Amino acid sequence: MNRRGFLSLTSSLAAHSIAAAEDTTGITFTEEDSRILFRHGRKPICRYQAQPGPLPAGVDPSFTRGGYLTDLHTPLGHLITDDFPPDHLHHHGVWSAWTKCRWQGRDTDFWNMGQKKGRVDFKAHTKPQHNGPAATLSAQHVYTDLTSGQPLPVLAETWDLTVAILPSTSLPGISLTITQKVIAREPLELPKYHYGGLGFRGHRSWKGTKGCRFLTSEGITDRTKGNESRARWCWVGGITNDSLCGALLASHPQNPIHPEPVRLNPTEPFFCFAPPQAGDRSLAPDSLSHSRYLIVPLDGEPASASCDAIARAWANTP
Repeated sequence: MNRRGFLSLTSSLAAHSIAAAEDTTGITFTEEDSRILFRHGRKPICRYQAQPGPLPAGVDPSFTRGGYLTDLHTPLGHLITDDFPPDHLHHHGVWSAWTKCRWQGRDTDFWNMGQKKGRVDFKAHTKPQHNGPAATLSAQHVYTDLTSGQPLPVLAETWDLTVAILPSTSLPGISLTITQKVIAREPLELPKYHYGGLGFRGHRSWKGTKGCRFLTSEGITDRTKGNESRARWCWVGGITNDSLCGALLASHPQNPIHPEPVRLNPTEPFFCFAPPQAGDRSLAPDSLSHSRYLIVPLDGEPASASCDAIARAWANTP
């Protein structure tokens, strides 16, 4: 589903939404330095980090990163994401990158930035706009290879974001379309690997084998069994401020691989839609690849039927 479809979905049924008392008009945004903050009334939803912000003290500059979503909050105000966690400094709320890659005969990696083989750079974004009850933003990123001795741009990526209240609910949702194009003359090879794609890093209080909980569209709650399975959606959550909360992440049926393989980390509060698990792929020069995702912060115990209804309503909109 494209942005127009998501806007149509939210607008046509907006009258049935139970909006927050302080705001019945939709989503608001503010621009602060290199950040775009999205809110529903006074309640924070998320932040798009454009230009890289300051690094935590003592962190190697190779981990400098912009072009991602962070500070995701549930409707009750609970923070559910982390940014620069000490054990995985390359994790940032919601972000995208490819991990095991081969280009020009060399092994590169745009995910593990500390290895200094590659990186993802923020380039630009459009001015955020109101579109009916929703807010929209388009941003450009570039995947840069570092293995030749000089930075070489390989792949251009566009994020089209729509933040809106989901129909028949009071829930803010984030629709994300990722468009990628190889801008180099050679293809970018993506060998089979167990992670890489769209990542989600949960709150650091969820760390540990029992700290983070999962529920997939196939009813799997065991993170070991769920790892490298396929799912249309997955709820990821844990306890924050004595409250159970988390996020629903859904993959669109028109994505290149669907249902998508998933990575459920055995000890970290980390989830990834991981297409490379399905086998070797190659992204040809000048060809476009589109992937669409829905992210919905949620409070309380996840209900499989409700998560499924939200995901299907989003996916089935023309």
